[in-house]
Amino acid sequence: MSLKERLRVFNPRVGKDNLSDRERWLEQVIQQIPAGSRVLDAGAGTQQYRRFCSHLDYVSQDFGQYDGQGNAAGLQTGDFDYGELDIVSDIVSIPEADASFDAIMCIEVLEHVPDPPAAVSELSRLLRPGGTMIITAPFCSLTHFSPYHFSTGFNRYWYETHLPSNGLDVTELRPNGNYFEYMAQEVKRIRPVAKSYTPTKPRLYERVAMHFVNRMLHRLSRRDGGSSQLLCYGYHVCATKRAA
Repeated sequence: MSLKERLRVFNPRVGKDNLSDRERWLEQVIQQIPAGSRVLDAGAGTQQYRRFCSHLDYVSQDFGQYDGQGNAAGLQTGDFDYGELDIVSDIVSIPEADASFDAIMCIEVLEHVPDPPAAVSELSRLLRPGGTMIITAPFCSLTHFSPYHFSTGFNRYWYETHLPSNGLDVTELRPNGNYFEYMAQEVKRIRPVAKSYTPTKPRLYERVAMHFVNRMLHRLSRRDGGSSQLLCYGYHVCATKRAA
């Protein structure tokens, strides 16, 4: 077995579960919403989470202006198909009556909103008392979907401040990943970022070094005791709308 093949086989999984862990959590939370409930997917994008909502009255909303190319800076998707959105509007001005929804999800959206607190205020207006708010957003993120990228991330104190002030009681605030997981994710990005932004790439011995760094990060992550308070992928948040 060549050195390259050995590195591929023994490459630890650390830093690879940001998306899969978030989607696993989201599916479990959505499945707990009673059948027939009216749910708003705010900033739905391509409506990728409609698949979790077959038992619900699903309503999609987005501003509908991202085309996959953006301004060509940072990370772009190349193409982007919204499908048929139910509501096309600014997230801070959604044309629905107060308390129109039993649940609202806003998944990886807040960093793309110029005024996130205003977005939370609007979503709270739309949620019925006793209803469920589901939010995820990065703790820290690279520039993506630019020019529609306005914040690099949100820590727990943002949610603990802005949700209660908008009538939402936080019932779950769970970190996704930890410091070591996040660092491993970025180590794995070195090669594609170097390819995009430099005329060279990591040499073989440097790739070997990154492999051992990832093994170290894997070991440290397995023994982690709370480094998410410093850095993680982001937070998984559930809140309940207070009675008027």
